[in-house]
Amino acid sequence: MSTPAEAPWLPPDEAASRRRIRRYAVPRRMIEHATERRLAGDWRGACAAANVDITFDLSEIADHCGDDIAERLTDDLRHLAPDLLRWHLPRVLGGRTTLATDLTVVLARYQPARPGEGPRAVPYLHLTTPAMTEGPQRIALRFETVQDEQAAGVFTRTTQDWRSARHLWDARHTAELRERSGGDHERPPFFHADGTPRGAAELPAADPGDPVARAEWTTLLHQRGESRAALAAAGIEADLTPPETSGWYRADPERLIAGLALNHTRLEPELRRRAAEGLGDRCLIAADWRVSLLVEPASTGGLRLRPVDRKGVEGVPFLPEALWRRLPDLDLLRVGGVVPEHLHPLVREALFPALAAPEGPAGPPGPAAPAPVRVRCRGEWHEVAFRPGGLLRMPHSDEEQQRERALRAFGGEIAGCFAVEQTWTSGAGRLPKALRAQRADLFLRAQHGDTAGVLELLDAGVDPRVRDAHGRTLLHVLNLLDHEALLPRLLAEGLDLEACDQRGRTPLFVAANDLGSKALVRALVAAGARLDVTDDTELSLAQIVRRYKRPDLAFLRKRVQAEHPGIGADWWDRWMEEEPEAYDTDDPDDAYESDEPADAYESDDEEEPTS
Repeated sequence: MSTPAEAPWLPPDEAASRRRIRRYAVPRRMIEHATERRLAGDWRGACAAANVDITFDLSEIADHCGDDIAERLTDDLRHLAPDLLRWHLPRVLGGRTTLATDLTVVLARYQPARPGEGPRAVPYLHLTTPAMTEGPQRIALRFETVQDEQAAGVFTRTTQDWRSARHLWDARHTAELRERSGGDHERPPFFHADGTPRGAAELPAADPGDPVARAEWTTLLHQRGESRAALAAAGIEADLTPPETSGWYRADPERLIAGLALNHTRLEPELRRRAAEGLGDRCLIAADWRVSLLVEPASTGGLRLRPVDRKGVEGVPFLPEALWRRLPDLDLLRVGGVVPEHLHPLVREALFPALAAPEGPAGPPGPAAPAPVRVRCRGEWHEVAFRPGGLLRMPHSDEEQQRERALRAFGGEIAGCFAVEQTWTSGAGRLPKALRAQRADLFLRAQHGDTAGVLELLDAGVDPRVRDAHGRTLLHVLNLLDHEALLPRLLAEGLDLEACDQRGRTPLFVAANDLGSKALVRALVAAGARLDVTDDTELSLAQIVRRYKRPDLAFLRKRVQAEHPGIGADWWDRWMEEEPEAYDTDDPDDAYESDEPADAYESDDEEEPTS
């Protein structure tokens, strides 16, 4: 892996987040399994491998929308690369690696727009991302109307319209990525066709005629702080007069534009493509919470860009970030820390046509066996490492270890190897940098559902008694993983079902609170997890089930109420009496019931949708 370098145009915290995203967010095993299922014609299996939940039934779609639409939808699903889709989805960043929350991404529409059509008149193939930043990273694939459609085909900024971006999810179009990133038939910007970076002497020093070199030139200008010159070099007229806004807010358009990773030379082709597909020739780029950049055809040719207040441009669609932003993978490759061989195979093949496919597994690197770590102990350097059985091996006799544990039990201060062991199993204190990295590797793989990676690390000897900096054990993160593969093993290793994290939550409490499946909750209860538990806000399991409206866990709520009446926070019960709950269920085994209308394909418009 190349050595990371600081670049002023890619802040270090964002670069670090994106490196971790590329390493963990779409695990190699996920890519391999999803690809194998897709190539076998099993689109449902591909979605399952990529942690994508299918929320519709094709036979119902055929009944409601017609066989033609169902067949076209099925054809798209056969070519859907759900792992590639996950690869390109927006992320939270800010030190995190998880998906942007509560986001809708529209993939396709199968009915032509009708004159006078209103919002939510026809269904779209689209996905929704999780509601929790650190919860399960499962994606829901839907075929229904989109709730925040403002007008026909026009969505709010919380919805990304990828209908003209099939290269991000449709295996038939992935080869377009190089051109859509500013490249040509040979290479992408800043790189040769084999993935090697172009040297400083090979980059343009003035406005060139070559389209790829022009993409490089506009980017270099932008990254030097010459935003106006970069726009002009791309043929974009810029009126950077601050828009009139009410209240205290005053926009600084040049600062806003300087903070965007614009792919200048692609804006005009992308708008032309959208116009040809009937999506309009004007669009907005979200600059901040109040101001957007309106991009539209200029009277003299090319484009015109100007900042506008969000209240004055209702009805103008937002251009999705993936179509106006430089490709994050190319930015990462430029600053280092990622190499072409570790990209998603479809991305690598599209960007670097002359790069030979690697021998063996391709994609992000898998887990590495944990290496020994040096620890300063009693004035000497000791080496600690994981040994078979998953315990830290230390160069201390059994008698020394017993003495130190007794000292710790009586409140004495411990140091060196013994302090490292205590921190590993408690989460409190500081670990050597190398051990912190090993712990982070384990929990990041858990965060992104990499059950195979977690098992591989445990097989390599990683101590399963580990806790992260929030006091969570591996039992606490089973809501993110395949519990059927891990729960029996962790219990056999002696992990405590009643261990509490820093928020006073047991693994069962986390499963109920953080979108753990009904099967996981039942498995923890069957394993003997206590039901009379509360968190640091004094909420009980029954109150959590009610708070998050989880009828799938109604059995748990009823059992807690029957066996432990009165447990939980009185203040919360009083508040709920003032704000009555929206649901109740008499059947403890009721499955989760959607808030959608019974017919998810019916129109909200007065006219019936045509098929």
